[in-house]
Amino acid sequence: MIIVVVVILALVTLALAVRIVKQYERGVLFRLGRVIGAREPGLRLLIPIVDQLHRVSLRIITMPIQSQGIITRDNVSVDVSAVAYFRVVDAVKSVVAIENVQAAINQIAQTTLRKVVGQHTLDETLSETDRINIDIREILDVTTTEWGIEVTLVELKDIQLPETMKRAMARQAEAEREKRAKIINAEGESLAAAALGDASDTMMAHPLALQLRNLQSLVEIGVDKNTTVVFPAPLMSTIGELGSFLTREATAAASRTVPSDITKLTPVVAAPTGTSEATRK
Repeated sequence: MIIVVVVILALVTLALAVRIVKQYERGVLFRLGRVIGAREPGLRLLIPIVDQLHRVSLRIITMPIQSQGIITRDNVSVDVSAVAYFRVVDAVKSVVAIENVQAAINQIAQTTLRKVVGQHTLDETLSETDRINIDIREILDVTTTEWGIEVTLVELKDIQLPETMKRAMARQAEAEREKRAKIINAEGESLAAAALGDASDTMMAHPLALQLRNLQSLVEIGVDKNTTVVFPAPLMSTIGELGSFLTREATAAASRTVPSDITKLTPVVAAPTGTSEATRK
């Protein structure tokens, strides 16, 4: 019976004296309430009842920051949520300096998020999230370093806007697109006007080019099988001038050819010898 009791006491003592620290953990050893130091991973022997070992995880912890109602610098109310990543770099400080690390970081992250976002306008909040993330992380690092914590990353996860603001931004985006469309259209008109100016200079140097262009226009109109054809005024005047020119040329040609033809076709009759002038008449 005594042997059984001794064996049981030995097993209990061994269970109290032996601790295993995992690879991703560090052990903080307290002896009679005083910190002795950190213990590396592996099998660790303690003095029963005298020593206490607190295991601290060194892995990166993901902590969501719940949505915060924030008023931006331009007086727009938005709901912003984020996520923070942190890890323990000093196991002793994380146990001694603060009671609950995660709760403390959650609270300080919420207040820092409201403070930083409140210093920016809505447009800056939407477009400069990288800078806001860096500012939040730097502010958190200043506070959490004393707790043995390193904040590795902070990211804004979601930004909720009021419905009225969404509609206003949609109208603004539509107006911006219309402005760009009008600018592009105006640039196209300017380039077209410049090209037309060059074409007009070419047509002034070569008048027939304008007539050819008019004829091409008539051909394009005829493709659609239209029953109505509109002739440009310059084309009609040109046709009239061409008709007058052809008439003048025909008259001049006729005046040159008629006398010679009459001379060739009319015979010459000689008067008989000895006939008096009266008889010939």
